[in-house]
Amino acid sequence: MALMSRANARRMLVKLAEAYPDAKCALHFSNPFELLVATMLSAQSTDARVNQVTARLFQKYKGPEDYARLRPEDLHDDIKELGLWRAKSENIIAASRMILERFGGEVPRTQEELVQLPGVGRKTANVVVSNAFGVPALAVDTHVQRVANRLGLANSMNPEITERQICQRIPQRLWSQAHHWLIHHGRQVCSARNPKCHICPVQSFCQFYQVLQQDGKLREKVFPETAAQTASAQTGPQRGKRGEARRAAQDHKPSRKPSRRAQAKGPS
Repeated sequence: MALMSRANARRMLVKLAEAYPDAKCALHFSNPFELLVATMLSAQSTDARVNQVTARLFQKYKGPEDYARLRPEDLHDDIKELGLWRAKSENIIAASRMILERFGGEVPRTQEELVQLPGVGRKTANVVVSNAFGVPALAVDTHVQRVANRLGLANSMNPEITERQICQRIPQRLWSQAHHWLIHHGRQVCSARNPKCHICPVQSFCQFYQVLQQDGKLREKVFPETAAQTASAQTGPQRGKRGEARRAAQDHKPSRKPSRRAQAKGPS
């Protein structure tokens, strides 16, 4: 699949910006360390659930010093409603200790330094530098991965390749905001199953949609509900008229004559 041109990528971003003018990081935080912890907790968990957990967690523990004194089991009850809570407990504590020992108690400000922390990968590092420090970066999560590949901004399921391909097509100053636009679009319209292509603001740019339009069978397979609704809308009135005509014909159909045997027998 050929990738979208840079010119079309910019035009598409304008449409996304208009559709999601208030798009921003959904995680709640008041400082870089809180964002780091929240992002580490967000793996295989929704942002809404993470925010519920961190509302209590950030009242209980304030900074890396507090977490560094803990044992992993001390965090279990606080975060066990999230996925991978055992590994997350260990990583948050280990990362807090490294921040104190190697970075003077401050969250590193570069991606290269952040990925040295236990449990911190490229996606988490990009989220932190972008939202906490204002550094242009584009984090690739499952939503960005899916939407970018459908639109034609990328053609790889490798997050690092996807990140590179997207960044090659849009201005650096828009990397951070594009991340939020793509996430919001993935959550609200371009869902993994049954995407709402009929209300998509960037439908005209989308390569995935163009393929569906060309292949009716594939369209019905991917959008069974939409296909059924379309078929109903197109044939419903006709079916209704046929049904009415059939019922009318039955209502006005002359009664069958009684058989000779019935006539001979007479009324009972």
